[in-house]
Amino acid sequence: MPRDPLIGLVGKPSSGKSTMLNSLTDASSKVVLHRFTTIDPQRAIGYLQVDCACARFNKQDQCKPNYGSCQNGKRSVPIELLDVAGLVPGAHEGRGLGNKFLDDLRHADALVHVIDASGTTDAEGKETRGYDPSQDIVWLRGEIVRWVQGNLMSRWGSIKRRHVALKATAADTLQTQFSGYGSTSNIVSRCLDKLSLKEPLEQWSDETVELVVNAFVDEKFPTICALNKIDHPDADKNIAKIAKKVPPESIVLTSAITEVFLRKLAKQKFIRYHEGSEFVDTREDLVADGDPEGGGLKEMDDKLKTRIENLRDMVLFRFGSTGVVQVLTRAAELLGLVPVFPIRNIHSLTSTSKEPMFRDCVLVPRGTTVMGACRKVMGDVPIAYIEGVGGIRVGEDEVVTVGKHDILSFKVGRV
Repeated sequence: MPRDPLIGLVGKPSSGKSTMLNSLTDASSKVVLHRFTTIDPQRAIGYLQVDCACARFNKQDQCKPNYGSCQNGKRSVPIELLDVAGLVPGAHEGRGLGNKFLDDLRHADALVHVIDASGTTDAEGKETRGYDPSQDIVWLRGEIVRWVQGNLMSRWGSIKRRHVALKATAADTLQTQFSGYGSTSNIVSRCLDKLSLKEPLEQWSDETVELVVNAFVDEKFPTICALNKIDHPDADKNIAKIAKKVPPESIVLTSAITEVFLRKLAKQKFIRYHEGSEFVDTREDLVADGDPEGGGLKEMDDKLKTRIENLRDMVLFRFGSTGVVQVLTRAAELLGLVPVFPIRNIHSLTSTSKEPMFRDCVLVPRGTTVMGACRKVMGDVPIAYIEGVGGIRVGEDEVVTVGKHDILSFKVGRV
C-alpha cells in the first residue's frame, strides 16, 4: 500500500522552524532562542488546504470530513510533517548534532527550508546583525549533497566491482545504493535521463559521481524556501537578494510567529481569523459592519489593538497573508499531490439526500491510476468494480487528476 507523503522541515538553529511547525499544526515544540532546542525528530500533522469536491455539487452543507475540516469548499487535509533539529555547516562531518539529523530526512518526499530572512542569526544560529541568509540555501543543500556523496564514495570501489560482476544497468546499481533515502527507480531514471551520461558506471570519474548526486538530490528532495521573519526591518533587502538566486515558484514569504499569534487570539475569541487569509476582524470591526454583538468577540485593550493594526500593515496587507498556509500548498504542488475523494454512494452527488458526504480525502502523487488510488484507500480488499461521477464505471488504469476521476466509489467483491 502506498505510504502517505512526508514533508520535512529543515534549517539552521533559531531560524523559526519550531514556530513554523506550531503554526502549521497544533503541536507544541519547544520554542526558545537557543541552539538545538529540538533534540529529537518530531512528527506532527499539518493541514494542507485544497479545493474540496463538495463545491462542485453545491454540497458544502453536507461535507463532514472525518479528519481536518471544510469551510465553504476549502478543505484542510491532514499531511505528515517532520521537524528535524537544526543543522550547521559541517554537519555531514559530525559538527553540531552531526549527520544523524540529515539521516532523519531520508524518507522525506519534499523539504521546507525555513530561512531567517531577517539576517539576525548567523550560519550556526547565533544572534548577529547583517548576516546574508542567501548563504544558508547554499550550505544546507551542500550538506545534503556531501552527505549522500560521502556515503556513496565510501564504498564506491566495491559498488563498481559488484556492478561489473552482475552486468547491471547504472539505474539498477544506483537504485540499490539510493534506496535507503527512499528513492524509487523512477527517480533514478529521471536523474540519468537529465544527465545523458555516455560512460559506463565503472568508468565514472569523481566529478561525474558528483553530478549524479546533485541530480539525485534535486529529484529526491525538492525544496521550498520559506523566508521567515518577513516583518523584520532588514528582511526586504535579503528577500530581494534571495529572489535573484532561487526560482520564484520555490519561494514563500512567511511570518510564522504572526500566524501563531493570530490563531491564539482567535481561539481566545478576541478576533475572527481564518488561516491563510489577509483579513482579521475585531469586535469593533464587526460592530461597524452592523453586528451589534460584535460576533461575540471580546473587547481588546489599546496595546492589543495597536499590535493587531501593526500586524495588518506590516504582514497581512503588505504580503497578502502570513504565508504559512501557502508553504504546504507550494510543497504539495512540487510533489504533484492530487486529492482523491472516496464516496460510498456515487448517486448521492445528484440526489436530494441530506446525508453527510465527502467524509474522506486522500493525497496521491501525480500520475496515480484509479486502481492505485483504490489500493491507497482500500488496501488489499478485493474490488469488483469502481464507479466515477454519474455512476459510470471507471477503468482501473485511468489516471487520477483534479476534476477527473478524483471522486470514486469502490465496490467490494470479486469479479
